[in-house]
Amino acid sequence: MSNGQGSTGNVIAALCSFFVPGLGQLLQGRILWAINWFVLACAAFGITWLLTLSLLPFGWFVVSVMSTIHAAVYRPS
Repeated sequence: MSNGQGSTGNVIAALCSFFVPGLGQLLQGRILWAINWFVLACAAFGITWLLTLSLLPFGWFVVSVMSTIHAAVYRPS
C-alpha cells in the first residue's frame, strides 16, 4: 500500500476531514494539525455566523474543504 497522495488512507482521511475538519489529520496521527483545523473551523463558523446574522454561516464549509485537501495530499516523511 502506498503512503502518498491518492492512497486509500489519504482518501479515507480526506472524507473524514470533509465532514469534521481535522478528523482526517487525527486519523493520520497528526494531532496538532487536527486540533488546529477543528479550532479554525469553529472560529470561521462563528465569524461568518455573526457577519451574516446567521443567514449563511459558510465558514465551516470553507475550512472543511481546505482540511480535506490538506489530508488528501499528505505524504509522510
